[in-house]
Amino acid sequence: MSLAVQTGPVTTEQRRAVGPSPLRVFPIAISGNVFGWTADVAATEGILDEYTAAGGNFIDTADSYAAGRSEIMIGNWMREKRNRADVVVATKIGKSADNPGLSPRAIAASVDTSLQRLQTGYIDLLYLHIDDPAVPFEETLLAVDSLISAGKVRAFGGSDHTGNRLIEARIASAQLGVAHMVALQNHYNLLHRHEYEGGLAHVAEMQRLGVMPRFALASGFLTGKYRSKGDIARNERGGEVAKYLGKKGNRVLGVLDEVAAAQQATVASVALAWLLSKPNVIAPVVSASRPDQVGELVAAVGLHLTRHQLADLDRASA
Repeated sequence: MSLAVQTGPVTTEQRRAVGPSPLRVFPIAISGNVFGWTADVAATEGILDEYTAAGGNFIDTADSYAAGRSEIMIGNWMREKRNRADVVVATKIGKSADNPGLSPRAIAASVDTSLQRLQTGYIDLLYLHIDDPAVPFEETLLAVDSLISAGKVRAFGGSDHTGNRLIEARIASAQLGVAHMVALQNHYNLLHRHEYEGGLAHVAEMQRLGVMPRFALASGFLTGKYRSKGDIARNERGGEVAKYLGKKGNRVLGVLDEVAAAQQATVASVALAWLLSKPNVIAPVVSASRPDQVGELVAAVGLHLTRHQLADLDRASA
């Protein structure tokens, strides 16, 4: 069976707004979590080239990925391509060994270091990679707001916050008169729904947060390449998906197979299209280790699942 893969670039009209911010992004974010780790320089540049050639403009990384090498590789690529103005760069702070936590000092130092690595004067979207209870939220919010005022950061969001903490942050932002979060990156996929749908979704709706699901393909399980213990044993990263093998995982893969066949698409594309159908989801964050993996990821943007197909996936993954 031939698989339908989107070959032309996505138009700017198809880009999505990140909450109330001026940022407009491709509906799939390419993750830099493997850059400098399982993807070397050549692979990283090839992945980014394929992604942007398809219309992609949203690159997600963190100051802790590969001890900063991910940011360096992205910065080198942008410098070589001279395309900084065409790319929306998101990075996260709070987990680096050099500047851990979210104190004002750590935030300022982390952002300055990320700017140097990325070879840019500003970060489009800054995520708080952790929720740091040791630091009063007011101090963190004031520190981020000062960076926004200085032009070093355009917008910011949370990445490891409960619904209650997001509400607390919004109240504090209003009281202080500072910038508030516009985005949320959270664990959300067909096999991990309750954390987001159980409460975070309501908060995201109330606060108009743009939602960027991470682990969108369940560490690769939702690509369909792990069907047995043997599949896991043959892959060096297979251990991360062993927990998904079982009745529920098999049931979800079975429905994904059916929908993929009907749509002439890949299982991964269908899993991402399901996410893109959910309210407030702007751009699932996905990684590729090789350039030839990018096509099926971006193809999800042009895939329109029927209501019946979406309902079948909802039931199978409930």
